[in-house]
Amino acid sequence: MLILQSLAWLVAGMVSEARGRLFRRKDGKYLLYIPKDLAEDSMFPFEVNPSAVVKVGFRIGDKKLLVERWEEKTEA
Repeated sequence: MLILQSLAWLVAGMVSEARGRLFRRKDGKYLLYIPKDLAEDSMFPFEVNPSAVVKVGFRIGDKKLLVERWEEKTEA
């Protein structure tokens, strides 16, 4: 029982989603704001030091924005 209570506290302390915002700047560029608590969570999938290059896209017909690590293609 004590172990389950400890795990519940640990999971409750994690932030896996939060309310962000998509802005259009005056120069016409777009900026995606990710809340601090989400970006600083230990399980956040990106290391941002001081920035991270990401791949942003979407699938036609789906109302989700995909953000992934940008991986440079190396030639063999």
